[in-house]
Amino acid sequence: MVRRDYILRMIEQLAQLLARTRGQIAGRKFDEADTELDKAFLELTGAGAEAVAKLSETELLAKLTLDAPTIVVREKTLVLTALLQEAGQLRIAQGREEEGEACWLKALNLLLALKFQDPDNEFPEFVPKIDLLRDELRDAALPLQTHAALWRYYEGIGAYARAEDSLASLLQDEPHNAALQTEARAFYERLLRQSDSALESGNLPRAEVQAGLAELCG
Repeated sequence: MVRRDYILRMIEQLAQLLARTRGQIAGRKFDEADTELDKAFLELTGAGAEAVAKLSETELLAKLTLDAPTIVVREKTLVLTALLQEAGQLRIAQGREEEGEACWLKALNLLLALKFQDPDNEFPEFVPKIDLLRDELRDAALPLQTHAALWRYYEGIGAYARAEDSLASLLQDEPHNAALQTEARAFYERLLRQSDSALESGNLPRAEVQAGLAELCG
């Protein structure tokens, strides 16, 4: 009961914070929003916003894991992704595009890691959507590991066109990677075993799957 109350209180405080910072960003009160977010990052991770921006996802998770049970770590990580998404919005509004995209990328990588740990566990409403973060980062150069994670994630949920987009980015960056070529062929072959309705639902009709495999085998 204590843990549940703690989590509910943490989520309630997050909702209040996000409501305030969104109003501050809309009103261009950037210093106030910065102060709010910095305090929230400090309370959650023990590091302020600038320090959090310099930490890797692994380092951030290590900070959240200190003296915390697993269920609390998961909820803290979800709260952290919401804070990172909001910090990204603030930095974009300030004209600090590179810093904003770095915040969104951290949030995206953390969410993908959580999804692979527990694929069937749905995220709460306050958590930024993976699709939203991917779309916000559409003009950014993503690391190979992020493209690879997105590829696996999108195939897993049946979003085959998005999975193919992530695969295409990987192949563009690694054109001579024989192992990747093999995995890519296996991807298309898996899709060809899907029903026509499943492929249509994933926005990648069978003809496009066949064309993708043919181009790969060229």
